[in-house]
Amino acid sequence: MTDFHDAIDFALAHEVNWPRDPLAAPGPGQMPFGVHHGDPAPWNVLRGPVQARGGVSGVILQHGREVAAWGEPDRADLTFSVAKTYLALLAGVAYMRGLLPDVHEPVSARLPGIGFDSAHNRSITWAHLLEQTSEWEGNCFGLPDTVDRYRAVSHDPRPPGGVKGDARPLCAPGSYWEYNDVRINQLSLALLHLFRQPLSEVFAEAIRQPLGLDGDFAWRGYDDAWTTVIDGAGVARRMQSVPGGTHWGGGVTISAREQARIAQLFLDGGRYVGRQIVSAAWLAQMTAPCALAPFYGWLMWLNRNGTQFPGASREASFMIGAGGHYVWIEPAQDAVIVVRWLDSAHATGFTARVAAALRQS
Repeated sequence: MTDFHDAIDFALAHEVNWPRDPLAAPGPGQMPFGVHHGDPAPWNVLRGPVQARGGVSGVILQHGREVAAWGEPDRADLTFSVAKTYLALLAGVAYMRGLLPDVHEPVSARLPGIGFDSAHNRSITWAHLLEQTSEWEGNCFGLPDTVDRYRAVSHDPRPPGGVKGDARPLCAPGSYWEYNDVRINQLSLALLHLFRQPLSEVFAEAIRQPLGLDGDFAWRGYDDAWTTVIDGAGVARRMQSVPGGTHWGGGVTISAREQARIAQLFLDGGRYVGRQIVSAAWLAQMTAPCALAPFYGWLMWLNRNGTQFPGASREASFMIGAGGHYVWIEPAQDAVIVVRWLDSAHATGFTARVAAALRQS
């Protein structure tokens, strides 16, 4: 059996330097809990719930079987921007149901009146939103898209182009890549109107239940992120729109084991026990490089140049969330690796150690 002790010990020794209590003051050598602190005022506050976190945890699957686990793999914790990839999976569910037949169709064509009708926004397509090239302009539940313009994130290889929060001049939709949580939240709002059902319910019915996942799970929105949606029965209902992360609170709470099972879909062509949960073609597109940002797919991080994630293959893809959440899908070794609350400064040390162990299997 493959020995992952070196990688596991390394992860356990390099926990993210956030307090375990999100409301506690940082201790010596710690940073405040979350990423909202770096936003310009008045946007540097939580707008949704957060919860106490666990310590470093993880799971490794190979050939569909669990071969290693550490920490509290069944503990349901916030997972920050891993939720972005879950939005892309939900878009794939919409595609399979015929709700989203053409990702290159402008969102405004199918969903008028939800923020895509301006002269600048009306040409934005679903594909633009999924690859983060939409350049969407506006406010989503009171948060302006400008708060995340010029945002720099750890796995973007490009140097920062300006000061975060400055009103960078916009480009045409589809012509500029930028990691922007407000635009992701606008994608989530669009999917809510597309399904006409809360996305937490859709995710449970379309992904979790077919996989047999029954652990603690929640997908929460901001306290004021409520809107009126005409449901499938034609009835106007108040529904909460959920964010694609925990930048300002809320987001997905899930265990490492369940994250691994969801990620296994990518290696299994979207099938589980004979049932097609997500289209294989859709999953392949999620891991195809964006022309403007070849290190990124549809709300997933890639390693096509072999240097973004040392040790991982060029075919590898990653779901990544702030606070040290990594879901690594490794086709070269038929493996899924989940690690949580790892100091991102040591992520390359972890991937290199896991890769070395996998090569020995």
